Amino acid sequence: MPQQASAPVHALLVVDMQTAFVTGKDAVPDAERVVARTRELLAAARASGALVVYLQNDGEPGTPDEPHTLGWELHMEPEPGEPVLRKTVDDGFEETDLKERLDAHGVEALAVCGVLSEMCVSATTRTALDLGYRVVLPHDAHATYDVPAAENISEVVPAAMASRAAEWALGDEVEIIAYARDARFTSRPDGRHT
Repeated sequence: MPQQASAPVHALLVVDMQTAFVTGKDAVPDAERVVARTRELLAAARASGALVVYLQNDGEPGTPDEPHTLGWELHMEPEPGEPVLRKTVDDGFEETDLKERLDAHGVEALAVCGVLSEMCVSATTRTALDLGYRVVLPHDAHATYDVPAAENISEVVPAAMASRAAEWALGDEVEIIAYARDARFTSRPDGRHT
């Protein structure tokens, strides 16, 4: 059940907000919403001095997020000092130095936004929880595609339902809040700006 974030978080992870996933023919349904909510989160995180980290997926050749194609480019421009971590798997912690970066900045709690809800957002959130971070997931700041119909299994599952099921499957450790505008950020736990 959506709730208010219990306390501010110290970092924002922006997961795979790449041009192919939020614009054009390959965009997730309701891409405008997830872009707008991500921008709100970025503004709040930056204003507070919280750490902002971008994850960028390197897709296979021929996929919309193939490296160094227009679709692979980040849709939002990182500001100086905001790291971009490239990855080839769903989990943003696997084969990257994400944990080391978070720990170096004293991060104990973080917010996660981006695409795709049931893949990279979910995998990264699950690992963050397993590593002991407190995680806030704004419901209106992540998205995915419709799940195609499968013969003898199900009809099409609308994207909104797939996103909700993905956040529900994360269990009761994740703090799901209804609106990105309710996420609160702060600098490091020791009060210093990152």
